[in-house]
Amino acid sequence: MKIFVAVDSFKGSMGSIEAGTIIKEAIIEEIPEAEVKISPLADGGEGTVKALVDGLKGKYIDVEVQGPLNEKIIAKYGAVDKVAIMEMAESSGLTLVEKEKRNPLFTTTYGLGDMIKDALDKNYREFIIGIGGSATSDVGLGMLQSLGFEFLDKNGNKVGIFGKDLENIAEIKDEKVDKRIYESTFQIACDVDNPLFGKNGAAYIYGPQKGASKEDIIKLDKYTKNFSEIVKEKYKLENENINGTGAAGGLGYAFKTFLKADLIPGIEIITDFLKIEEEIKSSKLAITGEGELDHQTMMGKAPSGVAKIAKKYNVPVIAVAGSLGKDVEKINNEGIDAYFSITPKPMTLEDAMNSEFAKKNLKSTIKQIMKVYKM
Repeated sequence: MKIFVAVDSFKGSMGSIEAGTIIKEAIIEEIPEAEVKISPLADGGEGTVKALVDGLKGKYIDVEVQGPLNEKIIAKYGAVDKVAIMEMAESSGLTLVEKEKRNPLFTTTYGLGDMIKDALDKNYREFIIGIGGSATSDVGLGMLQSLGFEFLDKNGNKVGIFGKDLENIAEIKDEKVDKRIYESTFQIACDVDNPLFGKNGAAYIYGPQKGASKEDIIKLDKYTKNFSEIVKEKYKLENENINGTGAAGGLGYAFKTFLKADLIPGIEIITDFLKIEEEIKSSKLAITGEGELDHQTMMGKAPSGVAKIAKKYNVPVIAVAGSLGKDVEKINNEGIDAYFSITPKPMTLEDAMNSEFAKKNLKSTIKQIMKVYKM
């Protein structure tokens, strides 16, 4: 009997593979004859690089890049086989900018371009990139300049690399672009459906959390729309209304338009990369989970990927979590057959997230689930 185990990290307590290993031990103790297959799991957001690199025994690569305020920082990305796996937040993330300095008029994605170039130098041509958590709204202007695109003002001078510099763009030149990007494929983990500009666009929806004032948002939205008109004139492309082009301050638009990237829900990229469907269809049971299960779990979070594939093959799915949130019972109607909290009694969050305590509770919970399962 084959049981497939793929759980996201229990943040602050256990990593993805660590939790999976504990679950496997518990299963084998109760059902010694079981064949248990463990896979790492992530949803394309924060923690994806760690989950995949650790789980698949890849490697981490450090590189000096331009940070969101154009300062020198060290960013980290992962590599598994021939694939470079990145999180743009490593180079251009909101957490890299002190709260009082946050303003997307003055932040840049230049460092992400630096990361991509470093991977190209190391002969990687396949990229998986998560674009959540950005501090930017520069429509990828910085990243594209790092990769060799030139953006000129009406006097033929190069514009800057920040969000505010979108205002001055009058011409785009691509003769000096790093040709290796055209040999590469980019899968962009994008879990929002916002267009590039307008009331549901990059500036209006995400600008406030990045420090933009109402006046800043109006400016950025205008700059972004004007930029898309210049792109349309040069490349005859109208991508501004494609779902996800407004992600990460328009970075989704830059990837789609200039790098021919695919914008795909993160969990779909990860489950495909990990070949999870092949494992599930030959299994009798799937076990998944994460730190908290709630009514939003099936909206693209990691366990949803496991559940949706399992339902194609009528494989039952059990989910475990550190806590159960609002309207969690709704997930029973969307692919999770049963769910369980590993927390045994009321306690503080700090106590519940204690690593050793959480590991012990996870193992105990799985053992009890297996006792029922084998009846």
